[in-house]
Amino acid sequence: MKMKDKVVIITGGGKGIGRGVAEAFAEEGANLVITGRHQEALNQAKAELEEEFHNQVLALQADGSIEEDVKKVIQKTVEKFGHIDVLINNAMASRSGMMLTEHKKEDFELAIQTGLYAVYFYMREAHPYLKESHGAVINFASGAGFSGRIGQSSYVAAKEGIRGLSRVAATEWGSDGINVNIICPLVETQQMLKWKEEHPDHYAKTIQGIPLGRFGDAKKDVGRTCVFLASEDASFMSGETVVLQGGSGLRP
Repeated sequence: MKMKDKVVIITGGGKGIGRGVAEAFAEEGANLVITGRHQEALNQAKAELEEEFHNQVLALQADGSIEEDVKKVIQKTVEKFGHIDVLINNAMASRSGMMLTEHKKEDFELAIQTGLYAVYFYMREAHPYLKESHGAVINFASGAGFSGRIGQSSYVAAKEGIRGLSRVAATEWGSDGINVNIICPLVETQQMLKWKEEHPDHYAKTIQGIPLGRFGDAKKDVGRTCVFLASEDASFMSGETVVLQGGSGLRP
């Protein structure tokens, strides 16, 4: 119960990677605030999490690219729980699969607004409460930025911006007792399983490029790492990028 009575905000916490992260924290006794754009999905996640883990879950519809939405999330979190201990910025929308010259300004705006701006808004608004709790921030970036993955220019631009912003925050907020770290995951999501069915040969080839021979699990691999980064065990770790790609994201 490393996170007992801690309050953890997880953007995009109702499904996919965010849901796995939410389960890992709930298992450790945390109370959760999960956000997303679809209230119905959030309500279902809330009910399932509370039934399985017997914790408190606040499900708030919010678009991270809208400042007022973010402010309401922070306000309602503090109204219900009185404090904030961990902020996890996971949610982001983007368009991939297009070459750089095919990208439009609107494609970059989507990634920057829902990714970089959303992370900035949440960090800025949560800062006073994280300072009180000597809390932790975990932001999600991507290994696509290290490899310069084809067809993901706007996505990578936003994710690398998030990494840079996180390092600055780690430096500026160190004196506040806040540690800020970044995770770059490679996870088997529902979308990837659909891709596996449609392109089994390509999927098998991709697996061959991962030394550990599999994709990551949202709860066991990503969620447990987030718990570690938010715990006292990682209290002297800040500004770091943790690559969770089964050995396929090696870099100097």
